[in-house]
Amino acid sequence: MKHYEVEILDAKTKDKLCFLDKVEPNATIGEIKSMFHKSHPQWYPARQSIRLDPKGKSLKDEDVLQHLPVGTTATFYFRDLGAQISWVTVFLTEYTGPLVIYLMFYFRVPFIYAPKYDFTTSKHWVVHLACMCHSFHYVKRLLETLFVHRFSHGTMPLRNIFKNCTYYWGFAAWMAYYINHPLYTPPIYGEQQIRLALIIFLFCQIGNFSIHIALRNLRPPGSKTRKIPYPTKNPFTWIFLLVSCPNYTYELGSWLGFTVMTQCLPVAFFTLVGFIQMTVWAKGKHRSYLKEFRDYPPLRSPILPFIL
Repeated sequence: MKHYEVEILDAKTKDKLCFLDKVEPNATIGEIKSMFHKSHPQWYPARQSIRLDPKGKSLKDEDVLQHLPVGTTATFYFRDLGAQISWVTVFLTEYTGPLVIYLMFYFRVPFIYAPKYDFTTSKHWVVHLACMCHSFHYVKRLLETLFVHRFSHGTMPLRNIFKNCTYYWGFAAWMAYYINHPLYTPPIYGEQQIRLALIIFLFCQIGNFSIHIALRNLRPPGSKTRKIPYPTKNPFTWIFLLVSCPNYTYELGSWLGFTVMTQCLPVAFFTLVGFIQMTVWAKGKHRSYLKEFRDYPPLRSPILPFIL
């Protein structure tokens, strides 16, 4: 059996960082990262980007050495991805924040509103309903992070946690300030508007959860296998017939329902910004599906059936 020699160069300076002798042909990039880590302990595997070209895409951990377009002396290029943090930690942090922050405004803790309103409660029942819906949403997200989601990547750059928390925590405070404000006025169409919005919100929350379960069942534990998601016996998953990322579709519906329920401008703005970001993600996943699977259903749109 022939063995490989592997040299790893710095992608920026082209300086040789590591030379590995007698590497097995069936070694994976993940295993090569571990070997590289032994000689450079400061660059743990999750922090490494190994490429065939200095400006090329990162190779996947599961890529096998003998299947790559390299000779018996393989040259790879290394780029430092920076300090990493687990996706689970990021999600738990960015979702716990809005839950706690919103409740601080709901209970009107001191220094938020005028002192005479400290620890008072709103006379409008929609304010209490909005708090229950908002709390339910983020508790659901936390539980899904712990027990449902399976991540294809274990980590993300540490800097992302600051950006993500600023977005989620900041919007939560902005929305909560106005919804729980002593001068808040209920929706113009009263109970009918609130009840309709609640139905939309709950329907989409159930739908979003159903999609997350369907996506979880596509990927066995510990696997990075990607498959085409199809509708299951659960009616909430039938939207897969028309949309590539129905979890985003239902997420959008939930926040539209919350916007109608509260009739609050900051909530509407948060919904709009979230829709723009989810559209970017959905288009990226849709392109990835089309590129990876030749038999991908052509009728599907990224996030909105027949529209977007």
